[in-house]
Amino acid sequence: MSSSMNGKVCVVTGAAQGIGRGCAIELAKAGGRIVVSDRNPDGGQKTVSEIRDLGGDATFIACDVRNKAEIEALMQRAADHFGGIDVLHNNAGTHETDLAQKTAVHEMDDDIWDLVYEVNLRSIWYAVRAALPWLRDSKGASIINTASMASFTAMPASPAYCATKGGVLMLTKAMAVDLAQFGIRVNCINPGTIKTPLLDKYFDIIEDPQVRAAALKGFTGGNLIPRMGTPEEIGKLVCYLASDDSSFTTGASHMIDGGMTIWRGSVD
Repeated sequence: MSSSMNGKVCVVTGAAQGIGRGCAIELAKAGGRIVVSDRNPDGGQKTVSEIRDLGGDATFIACDVRNKAEIEALMQRAADHFGGIDVLHNNAGTHETDLAQKTAVHEMDDDIWDLVYEVNLRSIWYAVRAALPWLRDSKGASIINTASMASFTAMPASPAYCATKGGVLMLTKAMAVDLAQFGIRVNCINPGTIKTPLLDKYFDIIEDPQVRAAALKGFTGGNLIPRMGTPEEIGKLVCYLASDDSSFTTGASHMIDGGMTIWRGSVD
């Protein structure tokens, strides 16, 4: 364990797996005290167990980020447990292609659009307002929002995801302006293709090795760094933005996509 977080209390949403778990673990390694939050209690408790196995301090609080009352309860319970909140990482997110088969702009059902908006964008607004009383009392408070390379580069059959992630980027900037008076910094991260259990599951169902290889190339062939990123790499960036090492950084959008959005090289 390092000490760059100096015991800061960090609330991480969507931390039951993937990027959220990687970020929670890296924050704990850096000395943070972690509130792991997710609507999946089994995955959330596994994240807590991994942190504790490393000698870290963590607790799990279940929360559906679509529910304002649950978000408010999450922040209250987090503050009650650890005595305050210093860092809020709004990481919970979803994608319409995980929810329905027809998701192009001319095919998507209203309820799918609403769900993606509520999870990806509205929940950040709810969470920041709910955590604000404790963030204002913190010395060196930081908010990190998970956006996406889709904030900059459109993807097929993903209108709600692209719109909401673009919204996260601008909401981050607006929050940075409004909350600077309280000494609260707000930044966002824009991950590219990251190796997570959900992506592994996608590749596992492809039985033909040649088809699997082609699919993998489609995910990474446009990267200047020709591989997927890892949740741990995302977590290290989040640690920097959460810590006092980034004390002069606010309202910024940080790409972590292997160079994909600046080049978009051919995958042929």
